[in-house]
Amino acid sequence: MGKRGTHLTHLTFVAAVLLVVGAPVAVWGLMGQQDAQGLPSSELDYAFQPPDISDGTAAALGGVALVLAVAGAALLVLASLRGAFDHRWWGVLAPLTVAGVLAGVGWRLLTAGVIGANIGAGFVIMLGAPLVAGLLLWALARALWLAWERVGRRDSASAV
Repeated sequence: MGKRGTHLTHLTFVAAVLLVVGAPVAVWGLMGQQDAQGLPSSELDYAFQPPDISDGTAAALGGVALVLAVAGAALLVLASLRGAFDHRWWGVLAPLTVAGVLAGVGWRLLTAGVIGANIGAGFVIMLGAPLVAGLLLWALARALWLAWERVGRRDSASAV
């Protein structure tokens, strides 16, 4: 692989990281703290204590992460259209991105201040965690399959 091919490989890797890491941070930051309205936080019950980050800082982080995630997705789409990124890897990136988005939403629900029981936290733990685990396992299995295919193709090409 030439210098340009290596550059494209690194660029698509960086774009994939921007998408997969940026999406959950964007959702978390832009969603904001989900505390019950009209009560001071000292009177609310928390399943998990939220991080000590102001809403403005979280929103700014979310905005930056959204821009980076969209840029990563755009670079990957362009690379896919130009044939520089194997479109089969979307079967890895899509579940990772969805799992990240669910994790971002789930974290906001787990750290929401409520009066009494946090029903949302229960749903996140009972439904969200297995769904995220399934998406991560799917992505891992698909990545291993694609890597195995690549090794098999390389071995058969070198045998010729």
